[in-house]
Amino acid sequence: MIVAEQKPFEEIKAKIEKANKVLVVGCGTCVTVCFAGGEKEVGILASSLRMATKIDGHAKQTEGPVRIDEATVQRQCEWEYLDTLKDKIGDYDLVLSLGCGVGVQAIAEHFPQARVAPGLNTAFLGLPTEQGVWQECCAACGNCILDLTGGICPIARCSKSLLNGPCGGSDNAKCEISTKDRSVDCAWDMIVRKLMERGELDRLLEINTAKNWQTSRDGGPRRISREDLMLAKE
Repeated sequence: MIVAEQKPFEEIKAKIEKANKVLVVGCGTCVTVCFAGGEKEVGILASSLRMATKIDGHAKQTEGPVRIDEATVQRQCEWEYLDTLKDKIGDYDLVLSLGCGVGVQAIAEHFPQARVAPGLNTAFLGLPTEQGVWQECCAACGNCILDLTGGICPIARCSKSLLNGPCGGSDNAKCEISTKDRSVDCAWDMIVRKLMERGELDRLLEINTAKNWQTSRDGGPRRISREDLMLAKE
C-alpha cells in the first residue's frame, strides 16, 4: 500500500494562513490504513486548525472569520469518488488534501479552479511489520524480479539497490548504513538465506539480462493502458 505521514502541524498552518474557507479532504484507502489521512485524522486535524486559528488570531490576516470544513471520499485517485465534492469544492479558498501525492494531483486536475495543498508527505510503497511500524518493500520499478530473489526486492530493500549480491558493507546480516542501532537488515543476506532454505541457491549463478530501467522513473512518467478495459470511443 501507499504509506504516508502527516506534515508537521506548523507547516500545515502556514499553508492555510491566507485562506478564509478551507476544506480538509481525507481518503478512505491507503492513508486510512496507515492512520495518516482517514476520516478520523481529518477530524482531528480540522479541529486542531480551528483552535489554532483562534489562538493565533488567524482571522486578522484574512478578510473575515476562518471556516474549516471536513470531507472524506473513498478514493481521491478516482474521478467518480471525487465527483461527490463537485457541488461544494467551489466554495473554498483552499482544499487541504490528506491523500497521497496522487490524490492531491487528482483533485487539482479534476477541479482546475481549486487551490489544492498537500497535508501529507507520501513516503513509499510498503507494509506493516508490527503495530505502528511500516516498511518500504517495493520501488514500483515496473520490471519485477521477485521470482528470482525469493520474494524479497533488492531494489527497494537494499540500501544501494544492488542486483548482483551483497556489497562489502554487509556485516552480520546488517547493512552498513545502520552503524548505531543495527536495525537495517541486509536485503541480500535475506535473499541468500531464503534461496538456501528452498534449495535454490544455484539460481544466483544464472546470468540474467541487465535490468530495463526504462520501466522505472528513468523513462519519464509511466502509464499502463489496458485496451480490454477501455470504453469504446464513438
